[in-house]
Amino acid sequence: MSVGELGCTYAALLLFDDGIPITAEKIATVVKAANISVESYWPSLFAKLFEKRDIEDLILTVGTGGGPAVAVAASPVGGGGGGAAAPAAEEKKEEMKEDSDEDLGLSLFD
Repeated sequence: MSVGELGCTYAALLLFDDGIPITAEKIATVVKAANISVESYWPSLFAKLFEKRDIEDLILTVGTGGGPAVAVAASPVGGGGGGAAAPAAEEKKEEMKEDSDEDLGLSLFD
């Protein structure tokens, strides 16, 4: 990530935290006040991004790989498809019990 991208990212987070609408002019003002030189297109790209995407959603889904993956993963929990996932989890627990050292008669303190 370049210094310009990072500067615009922090500027957008700062504006969001203060409840100020995120615009290209305001991002450029914050970056200029921080004495960071950025290419002229970065503030407008970030402003366009935050017009289309909510910054809070981006913060909350940073480790999940994006919004649609969360919706797909969350849908079985909500209702209809939840029954299929439970038996698979039970099978895995049963396999773990079969692999224990107690069944083989091996122990660290024999």
